[in-house]
Amino acid sequence: MGAPSALPLLLLLACSWAPGGANLSQDDSQPWTSDETVVAGGTVVLKCQVKDHEDSSLQWSNPAQQTLYFGEKRALRDNRIQLVSSTPHELSISISNVALADEGEYTCSIFTMPVRTAKSLVTVLGIPQKPIITGYKSSLREKETATLNCQSSGSKPAAQLTWRKGDQELHGEQTRVQEDPNGKTFTVSSSVSFQVTREDDGASIVCSVNHESLKGADRSTSQRIEVLYTPTAMIRPEPAHPREGQKLLLHCEGRGNPVPQQYLWVKEGSEPPLKMTQESALIFPFLNKSDSGTYGCTATSNMGSYTAYFTLNVNDPSPVPSSSSTYHAIIGGIVAFIVFLLLILLIFLGHYLIRHKGTYLTHEAKGSDDAPDADTAIINAEGGQSGGDDKKEYFI
Repeated sequence: MGAPSALPLLLLLACSWAPGGANLSQDDSQPWTSDETVVAGGTVVLKCQVKDHEDSSLQWSNPAQQTLYFGEKRALRDNRIQLVSSTPHELSISISNVALADEGEYTCSIFTMPVRTAKSLVTVLGIPQKPIITGYKSSLREKETATLNCQSSGSKPAAQLTWRKGDQELHGEQTRVQEDPNGKTFTVSSSVSFQVTREDDGASIVCSVNHESLKGADRSTSQRIEVLYTPTAMIRPEPAHPREGQKLLLHCEGRGNPVPQQYLWVKEGSEPPLKMTQESALIFPFLNKSDSGTYGCTATSNMGSYTAYFTLNVNDPSPVPSSSSTYHAIIGGIVAFIVFLLLILLIFLGHYLIRHKGTYLTHEAKGSDDAPDADTAIINAEGGQSGGDDKKEYFI
């Protein structure tokens, strides 16, 4: 009974060592492929390879087990599916304009004995739609609470939503996920609430969707908000340092939303108010010392009022130089320059004369051995009748 039961095992061992199977292994004839991820609307390439084809062809099938290509032969009439490469060791095909319905397991087969297969899981990413912001209806008053909602559909897997105000991140509620009716994609939503200030007037609140299908591209929507707040004001003089006799403008620069529509000017200690107008400037055509004092400007809008103060000190008039003084100053400068040039000329002339006088005395001393000393002078005068003139000799 023991010998017959061992016979199948012996036959199996003999087959495995048969000459025909000595150089073959199951791995050499086993095809291999890889999983792929593609964005909806994109193109995916399915590549199947085998080391030992055993004189058989490779085949690709879709998740519904429909044959797409058998070797280089097209089996399914779908123009989106094209042959990329077909050799005894490789079969590669491409699927363009991929849809969510194309997702699933694709099978590469080789019809050896037995048939060997490899699976490739194709994941299709659903691209999220541009987010939509709702909840903002009209202008907000300062310190009121703003609540905004953001929603985006069509993502697969579910996307994430983030909020920001300018460069500042806003912490909204956790993203909510709801499956779309197609059963493949998702709709995500989020809300954010914050108290508005006057600095938020004109700010953009941005909702951004983050998803791997976007590959870092920005997909966001912004909502500009308007904040109503009470006005502020400041007084600016023109010129900055006014003097008596000058024209002066005091500008009351009001800021607010809405912008102040009325300005009331007063001077402390004087009644009634100086001016009430829609113009923001108070004009002094000709300043006097009596105009000095503290002035107030009240800027008013339908959100309230604000009063700014400015103390005016009128300085003495600037001294104006006369034309005769200017003329005399110019003449004085010219005369001083001429005197300076004459002094320079006299210095050079004196230096020149001193040098040449010394040279002359040196030559006289060498030409006469009997010449008297340089500091002695002998003068001889003799009277003569010739020519009726006196004859005089000078020796120096």
